[in-house]
Amino acid sequence: MKSLFYGRVPLEAASALIQFQKKGITQELLHNLKYRGQQRIGTFFGKWLGEELKDINPYTTVDMVIPVPLHKRRLRERGYNQVSTFGKEIANALQVPFKEDVLLRVSQTGSQVFKERLTRFGSDHIFTIQKNEEIQNKHILIVDDIVTTGATLENCAKVILEKSNAKISFVTIAIA
Repeated sequence: MKSLFYGRVPLEAASALIQFQKKGITQELLHNLKYRGQQRIGTFFGKWLGEELKDINPYTTVDMVIPVPLHKRRLRERGYNQVSTFGKEIANALQVPFKEDVLLRVSQTGSQVFKERLTRFGSDHIFTIQKNEEIQNKHILIVDDIVTTGATLENCAKVILEKSNAKISFVTIAIA
């Protein structure tokens, strides 16, 4: 997964747990997690990946886990962020804080699923940092459910790097 971001954003590490395939079990699981409230799927994947990462460099130097945030309107509609349970379990395995109040989504972009590859990029000013002092000189692990083009994770990382002297790593449940 790290090669997907080569030349776009400096990363310490990047990993995905499983390969995404349309009309496969991965799509069904992620759909259930995201739209049907089955947060135990995120818990399961977070425990699984957390156990794998806790003994792997450079994940052993992670200071904080941050989920890709939902816009407050989407969060109200859905009632939860589908990557929160996943991220909490990874943070627990790495014995670091899980912070949902540091990176915020300030504009609602709508679902990325039906967007063309190039239109996913160039979405500046989607995210902002709150509590900037908490990320200074830290190794931040950003978690998401799936990576396709990498635009969302890249935008998150750029905002964090712009505001801090942080190191960034990514993990996702799946990679398309």
